[in-house]
Amino acid sequence: MPAHQKEIAVLFVCMGNICRSPTAEGVFRHHAKAAGHDERLYIDSAGTHAYHVGEPPDRRAVAAAERRGISLQDIRARRVSDEDFERFDHIIAMDEDNAAHLREQSPQYQSKVRLFLEYSSGSEREVPDPYYGGAAGFERVLDLVEDASRGLLVTLL
Repeated sequence: MPAHQKEIAVLFVCMGNICRSPTAEGVFRHHAKAAGHDERLYIDSAGTHAYHVGEPPDRRAVAAAERRGISLQDIRARRVSDEDFERFDHIIAMDEDNAAHLREQSPQYQSKVRLFLEYSSGSEREVPDPYYGGAAGFERVLDLVEDASRGLLVTLL
């Protein structure tokens, strides 16, 4: 269902849209559905750079999510578009660099951009990029994203 037909539209953003932001999209969608709110939310992800447009999420991210019963199968990488700033109510960046890039791309919509871990119960500010690390990095990303997803759901609903 298109964003304009849902009550709240949320976009998760990292650099390439193959590790962190698709993980956040899948996890948040999973938690929203479990809470019975998936019909109210339009959830998507994108990257600030076009490195991987059209590609599925990193196989390590897919495997880690599947171990927790979360599917990332239908997600394909795309780049943030100028229209996204109008279309989405909340633009959630995984780290400060991507948040800054988003604010520079569309200064008039700066107030929509937030860091994902602002919604977590922990003290960390950024979701680390697991791309150049091992499997443990993807598990750590999932831990952080699951915690922040619960907090974001409470905040939005």
